[in-house]
Amino acid sequence: MQSWNPWHGCHKISEGCQNCYVYRTDSRYGKNSGKVEKTSNFDMPLKRDRTGDWKLQNDGLAVATCLTSDFWIDEADEWRRDIWRIIKRRSDLDFFIITKRIHRFYEGLPDDWDDGYENVIIGCTCECQRTADFRLPIFIDLPIKHKVIICAPLIEEIDLSEYLDDRIEQVSVGGESGENARVCKFDWILSIRNQCIEKNTDFHFHQTGARFIKDNKLYRIPRKFQHSQARKACINIHNNLLRY
Repeated sequence: MQSWNPWHGCHKISEGCQNCYVYRTDSRYGKNSGKVEKTSNFDMPLKRDRTGDWKLQNDGLAVATCLTSDFWIDEADEWRRDIWRIIKRRSDLDFFIITKRIHRFYEGLPDDWDDGYENVIIGCTCECQRTADFRLPIFIDLPIKHKVIICAPLIEEIDLSEYLDDRIEQVSVGGESGENARVCKFDWILSIRNQCIEKNTDFHFHQTGARFIKDNKLYRIPRKFQHSQARKACINIHNNLLRY
């Protein structure tokens, strides 16, 4: 998956932000993660190489957008309309946007949004029951063509059943990374999977996290193996097969 970060920096707003990987990475270089700034890649999807081709080519997967910030952070309100114009112009690419600020969805929304751009997938995160119950009632009614629920970092068992219907295309679940990661239990993963089965919703287990409990045993999993170990569980359910 390719990534595009038009701005960098964020503010912690909920339980899932406690051990944020952006803060963890920035701290190694003495960078202030709380300062939100445009990056040199702001218009990266519109850049061309010497032959005139787009530098950012369609590789069959969606472009992960704004992973080192939040797309709807308030400091970016004045920049967001420019980003929507870029996304619309690059209709040959799908853009995958993950947010903890779905309550700010209408801030800077383009006038021609209507029921959503076909090439935009939006993932609403919820790491615990509290954030699920706040964000998902907002999320499910928004005019978005491709909606994904992201339960990551999953820090407790969550009941999503009342929010799963044909408006939600997939639920993706993962544990927390980093030295101070909180535990993620396989039972929580399976519970969400069962909820997805009952509602005929796609399910994706994308990451174990650093401290993973299965059959009452704690496994400490290095970062480089957290995605591959999740794949080895072989519990994914893909009916719609979103490309991200």
